[in-house]
This record gives sequence, C-alpha cells and structure tokens, in this order.
Amino acid sequence: MIQTNLTEGPLFKKMMAFAIPYLAACFLQTFYGMADLFITGCFNGAVPVTAVSIGSQVMHMLTVMIVGLAMGSTISIGHALGAKKKTAISLYVGNTICLFSFLAIIFTAILLFATDGIIAILSTPLEAVAETRKYLLLCFAGLPFIVAYNVIASIFRGLGDTKHPMYFVACAGLINIVLDYILIGPYGMGAAGAAIATILSEAISVLLAGLYLYYAPLGFTLSKKDLSPDWYSLRQLLHIGLPISFQDGLIQISFLIITIIANSRGVEVAAAVGIVEKVIGFLFLVPSAMLSTVAATAAQNAGAGHHERGRRGMYYAMAVCTVFGFLCIAFVHGKAEWVVSLFVPHEAEVIRLGGEYFRSYVWDVLFAGFQFCYSGYFSAYKKSMYSFFHNMVSTCTTRIPLTYAAAILFPTTLYPMGWASPLGSLLSTMICVMLYHHLRKRYTR
Repeated sequence: MIQTNLTEGPLFKKMMAFAIPYLAACFLQTFYGMADLFITGCFNGAVPVTAVSIGSQVMHMLTVMIVGLAMGSTISIGHALGAKKKTAISLYVGNTICLFSFLAIIFTAILLFATDGIIAILSTPLEAVAETRKYLLLCFAGLPFIVAYNVIASIFRGLGDTKHPMYFVACAGLINIVLDYILIGPYGMGAAGAAIATILSEAISVLLAGLYLYYAPLGFTLSKKDLSPDWYSLRQLLHIGLPISFQDGLIQISFLIITIIANSRGVEVAAAVGIVEKVIGFLFLVPSAMLSTVAATAAQNAGAGHHERGRRGMYYAMAVCTVFGFLCIAFVHGKAEWVVSLFVPHEAEVIRLGGEYFRSYVWDVLFAGFQFCYSGYFSAYKKSMYSFFHNMVSTCTTRIPLTYAAAILFPTTLYPMGWASPLGSLLSTMICVMLYHHLRKRYTR
C-alpha cells in the first residue's frame, strides 16, 4: 500500500505529505539523545554530561551510516515502485532484511570488543572515561535494535510511507523520557541509565514496526525466496548505499575529530562542544528530511521516466532549507547562551563557550541544506559516489584543517572553530552545482 505516490498530483503538497511525518519521526528519534543529555544535566554535573555527549556522538555516527547504507533500499524500492514492478519490490525488501541482519550481528561483536579503543581514540577526558564506557557498552549491546528500526523505516520510505514509522517512534519516545527520569533521577544511574532508556525505547520501536510490516497489507508479499541472498539485488543495494554510508561516516568522522580536539582542551570545552553538536544535530533534521524527500521523489519519478518532475522536487526542497536556515541563524544569534544553559544551568564557562561555538556553527544549517538536497538527487539516479566525492573533498581540505587551526590560533574562544563546518558545506555545495549540471545533460525529459 503506497502512502504517498510522488509521481503524480501536486508535487509540493505530495512532498510535504512525505516529509512532515518523516521529519516528526526523526525529531522524536533525535529527541532520545536530547532527552538523555538534558535529564543527565539536570541531575548531574559536567562529567556525566560529557560522557553522554561523547557516547551519543559515536552512536549518532553509527546510526547515520546505517541510514545511509539503507538508502540503497529506499532508492531501489522507489525505482521499482515507480516502474510498477511488484516482484522487484519483494526481492529488494527480502534482501534488505537478509543483508542488515548479518551486518547487525557482525558489527555488534566488533564494537563491543573495540569499546576501550574507541574511548582512547576520542581523547575522552579522564574524569569521564568510566561513565563513557558504561554508556557505549550498553548502546553497542543494543545495536541490533537500532539497525532493525532504521532498516524497517527505510523500507517504508521506499514505499512512500513515512506516517507509520512516526507512530512507532512516538510511542518509544514517550517511554524513553519516562525511563530517563526514573533511571537517571531516583535511581542515580547517570550515563548508564540514559543508555538503558534509549535501547529499551528502540526495542519497542522495532517490535511495533516489525509487527506492522508482517501483518499490514503493503501491496506485495514476501516469500522464502525473497529472503534468500540474491546477488544482483544485494549488489544494487550496496552500489547505492555504500557510498552514502561512507559519505555520512566521513562527515561524522570529521565531527568526532572536532570532539577529539575539544576533549583535549578540557572538560568544559568538551561539554560545550558536545551540547552544541547535539543541538545542531537536532536542527539538521530539516535538511536531512529534505534529503530523503528529494531521494524518494526523484527515485519514484526516475522509475516512471518523469525526470523534470524530480528536478522540480529538488528545487522545492532547497527553498524549504533556505527559509529554515535563515530562521535558525536569526534565533541562535539572539538566544545561543540560553539554549546551552538549558542543558547545564549552573556551568557558566560551558555556557559562555557553547554560545560562541553555536553562533558560528549554526550557519552550517543553511549551507548544508543545499548539499543535502543535491545528495538526495544524486542518490536517486544511483550516483551516490558524487556525494561521497564532494564530502571527502570538503572534509579533508576544509572542515578538519580549519578546526585544528582555529583550536591552535584561538585557544580562549570557540567562535572561529565553529566556522569550519559551514565553510566545508559551502565548498561541498559549489562542487555539487558542477556535478548536477553534468548529470542533468543525461536526463533532459
């Protein structure tokens, strides 16, 4: 059952019908981490907050790489849907389940073994090592639930359904907040309590989504053959998904390097950077929603041969990102310290540093919106290597070098360091414009 057919009807209205539930689901999922950090800050000081911020950054990196890899499923299913090939839909869904079940088991084992090494690489402040270790071990143990939910959600998005994932994660979000208050507050479990609450909530999301996927009339049927490895389908899923996953991983690695640099400057700087990174991740939900909306829109229309309609969808998404970006900039320039103080109300130095970092970093919400929309469009045409290329160039030549230079040249303020990511996104956008015009010549209808 297709919830949103993006190949016909009023395009902007259809895109918003797809994007808004998706955005709401992403908001609620991100709110897990926000709630963890906020409630930890209310009951504890800078050390547990630092542990949760560092640990959640690692988990966010893993999650976005999973979502990136699962984009191969969303695009492939979208193409098959636009071309009205039900057997291909079944095969892609079955092989998606097969592939990610295997990956979940392998990576859970690897990460549990590598926990201490990850903590060391991140230059975690000594005071926060024990709490960070507890948080990561618990989250790594629950990784199969994180994989399962995001993979099921990617299948729904390929079918044009973003409403049901929103319902599932909404239920889990409410449970997460309740558990956070209980485990972090009365039981005093700190970072470990935050991790347990998050994993249990993800497990509930998986249960609800899995039951719906199994019992609901989705317009296709799964057989044992569909759940057996099909090398053509797997190759197609990986051909699209791997470059996106590597691209997202590269961006997150740059964020982790920023975290490492911040951690080396002390717990106050580490807490300030961690809080702002968390809030920025929240603001990035709109550009991320537009990326997925452009990818689904262009994929369905590419499958149906409606290339101009897919391009128009990308322009609509860019307009949304532009308006949202300027609204965020205006708000943050007036309320940066107030936002940071919500997480650490009694840490004056963290508030000061966080406000400086936030005012420059927020420009990335605007610039990243453009490159996100282009990346979604490239993915729809199975050119996800384009996205990997422009992000690799901007990360290696701008984000990381400028962050390192700013940390050395400006040791008493975080404002210059906050400009590294926006300038990197600006460079990515310039590269995307050139790649887009190259690709457009092939699809002129």
